[in-house]
Amino acid sequence: MKPQSTSSETKPSARRRAAAPSPAADYLSPADTRALLADSLASRLDRLAQDDMLSTEDAAQMLGTTRVTVNAWIAKGRCIGLTQTKRGYRLPRWQFEPAVWDALPALSQALGVTEGWALLAFLETPLGALDGKTPLDALLAGQSQRVIALAASEGN
Repeated sequence: MKPQSTSSETKPSARRRAAAPSPAADYLSPADTRALLADSLASRLDRLAQDDMLSTEDAAQMLGTTRVTVNAWIAKGRCIGLTQTKRGYRLPRWQFEPAVWDALPALSQALGVTEGWALLAFLETPLGALDGKTPLDALLAGQSQRVIALAASEGN
């Protein structure tokens, strides 16, 4: 018959197990990862369906240029083009307001990104440094230098 251990003998090993880092605890489970990705896709699809979105054709017509030019601007970060599940891009109409349009190249460069979703996330996310306003609101209020400076600090 095996002798029973005393409670003082089991506590240290239980403590060691509790204190040992668990690599699995540092990562999401596959189910949690799938849920986050599904939420992200649903959020992106919702954003693409908003009334302020234009196709590249609509944007080109509004700007008096071609779809090819708009696509080139998107590739350079001159224009915010949001990838979608089907071919082509959707573009937020507000980016063509003069205060935003004039700041976009410098903003893209300051952030170090040309990807549309990254640019959109920065512009539409309220920031404490802007008293809870979005960078988009600050641009529309004429604060482009402040927004570009914030983007530079975030991009580095």
